Amino acid sequence: MNANLRRNWFLQGIASVGECGLFFVAVLGALPKSLRYWRETCRQVWFVGAMSLVIVMTCGLFVGMVLALQLYYTLSIFGGTAALGTVVALSLFRELGPVVTALLVAGRAGTAVTAEIGLMRATDQLDAMGMMAVDPLAYVASPRFLAGVIAMPLLACVFNAMGIFGGHLVGVTWLGLDNGTFWGNMTSTVSLQRDILDGLYKSMVFGGVVSLIAVFQGYTAPPTSEGVAYSTTRTVVFSSIVILAFDFVMTAFMT
Repeated sequence: MNANLRRNWFLQGIASVGECGLFFVAVLGALPKSLRYWRETCRQVWFVGAMSLVIVMTCGLFVGMVLALQLYYTLSIFGGTAALGTVVALSLFRELGPVVTALLVAGRAGTAVTAEIGLMRATDQLDAMGMMAVDPLAYVASPRFLAGVIAMPLLACVFNAMGIFGGHLVGVTWLGLDNGTFWGNMTSTVSLQRDILDGLYKSMVFGGVVSLIAVFQGYTAPPTSEGVAYSTTRTVVFSSIVILAFDFVMTAFMT
């Protein structure tokens, strides 16, 4: 019985991945039609991006402060505290910025998108759009997917900026590291192509992944309150797993 149950779970998982892939193709096909609903796309960019600024800025500040504090005492063992700014910047640009931003957006905006579309499904709004000759994929799914792809790199830039500012507060203001050393080593070591742009590529992919999962879970949610709640939970769980998995794969290729 346990073997059959595990096999059924595995087959259901494969089927879900296939359905999500087909849904992704359908969303991409509806993108040209969604251009006529550019106001809806702008509204979703505002919702995903601007409405997430507070949590992204706050978390970025404290992540940078903690990172600088931990790295300072680690580097002091080897007499390398002058490299604090470089290590903080590289850690943020390459890994922490894109990954933590994606996890925050998945928890705040991804769940909201899933719940919104799930309620549309439960109240037959998506079916009503089809009866009025309005493509739900073009009006509902594609703008939200596109908004995630656009907003995530911008939020990652804000997160990185606040993280570096937090690292400067701890390293220079609190621990007494020379200001010129902090910025000089950072600017001479961090590469635009290898470090900054690679992080932005990651965040763009993460934005597409989080948006796709959120829209797919909402679009296929059972039309009940329990089904919407379950789909919202799966959005956070699946997004977190896929973000970390994609981060490993992309880091391996970029390195």
